Parts: sequence; structure tokens; C-alpha cells
Amino acid sequence: MENLKAYIESGVLELYVLGDLSPEETLQVEEMASRHVEVRDEIAAIEQAMEQYALQNAIQPPADLEIKLFEKLGISEDDELETVSETQFEEEGPRIVRLDGSDGRVRTLRYALVACVALLVVSTVALFITYNKLNDAHDQIASLNLDKQKFAGVVKQLEFDNNGLNNMVAMNDSKEWATIRMAGQAFSPKSKMNVYWNKKDKSVLINYVAMDLPKADDTHEYQLWALVNGKPVSLGVFGKTDSTSNDALKKMQAIQEAQAFAVTLEPMGGSINPTMEKLTVMGGV
Repeated sequence: MENLKAYIESGVLELYVLGDLSPEETLQVEEMASRHVEVRDEIAAIEQAMEQYALQNAIQPPADLEIKLFEKLGISEDDELETVSETQFEEEGPRIVRLDGSDGRVRTLRYALVACVALLVVSTVALFITYNKLNDAHDQIASLNLDKQKFAGVVKQLEFDNNGLNNMVAMNDSKEWATIRMAGQAFSPKSKMNVYWNKKDKSVLINYVAMDLPKADDTHEYQLWALVNGKPVSLGVFGKTDSTSNDALKKMQAIQEAQAFAVTLEPMGGSINPTMEKLTVMGGV
């Protein structure tokens, strides 16, 4: 009896119920159970304890989920595992249940399997829906940001043009400002540009709205010159459009007197002397 008690307490019966024994060890346990009622009772108690634990901790799946799962797995109702009722157990006596894939599987594993698969299916569907919603939200935000940037650009351009037109009208009506209209030269015959020269404070402005110059590359920019007594004097450089200012007018260096104004295309930063072969526009005062 001492050896039998030690055998029962060794843990081999729990491994048998869980199906973790080798075929040889499984046959040994079944042989011991056929000879000793104590071993059969212990196996039944282990199975009952596992079933109670699984039922207490199981997640109740939807009513139709089990049918759908077995349909997906190709298992019909005839193939489902049979449940041993308490009445049959009392009438027929204790039965040894195996977990090696043969008849008599424990109901606990069936319920646990259904609950785990149900939880996995629900979690996967929820994650997939959430992922799609996040992608849709990201696309909508990106589209809204793009539309916002386009709208802001249009508004800025309208404000830029409106400011330029208002300033041009005000200067044309004023007797203090002289408007020098510069025409295209051999380098760019279709170009044109206006320069405004104040007769009192001698300040010089260029107007981007009334400007039509070829677009310069990244290594070149335009330079404004004043012709004073036959010599060119630099009044500063500028780009095709001044992206750093919301005003359509750009103030250049003042000049006390000038007989003409001209614009040449120069390397970035400007030149000491104008590049005459790239003379773009020119106009007399």
C-alpha cells in the first residue's frame, strides 16, 4: 500500500490526464488503474477537479459560435465528443479517460478549446477593424492637411496680389513716386518689370505683381542696378518672388540720382559688376 500511495502522489496521474505521457507510460498507468481501484478513483478526481476549474474560468462564447467553428473545421454532429453523464458513470462504474486522441476525451478540454478559439476570433476581428479605422483616419487627416495647405496658399497669393495692386494704385496717384517701366532685352525679350523711385527720400521699390522674369535656377538670382553718370551701381539682389514677405513690394537700396535702371541675372549673392550678356530688363528714368 505504501508503494501504491507513493505512485499516486508522484504526479504521474496528473500527467496522464493532461496527455503528457509517452505511449509506454500511458499503458503502465492504465494497467495500474485496471488492478487498483484507488488509482481509478484518483484519475476520476483529477478529471473532475480540472473540469470544475475550466468551467469556473471559462469565457462564455456566443450560442452559435460552436456550430460555426465546427463547420469551419469540417466536423459534423456525429463526430462531436460524447459527454459522460453522472448517471452513466454510476451505472457503468468508473471509466478511464484518455487524452491521446481516442474516445473518452475530457469535456474540460472541449469547453476550454471553444472558449480560447472564440476569444482569439473576437480579438482578431477587433484588431482588424481597429487597424482599418486607424488607416482611414490617417488618410482623412492627411487629405485635410493637404487641402488646408492648398487653401492657405491660395489665400496668401490673393492677399499678395491685392496688396500689390493697392500699393501700385497708391503710388501711381502720388506725385512723390516715379514709375520706371523696364522692357525685356536680348537675353529675355518678353520680360518686363516696374521700379518705383521716390523723389523725396530717394527710396527704391520693386513690384512683384508687375514683374515678368524667367525663373532663375538654384545657383542664380536677379540683381538690380542703377545707372549713375554712365556707371552701374548695385541696389541689391532679389528672387523671382519674395517668399519671406507677404507684401508684393520689396524695398531695395536707395539711390540719390539715376538715369536708368536695369536687372541682370547673377550668381547667388550678386556680382560687383553686371553681367551684360545676361541683361534681362532695362528702362530709363
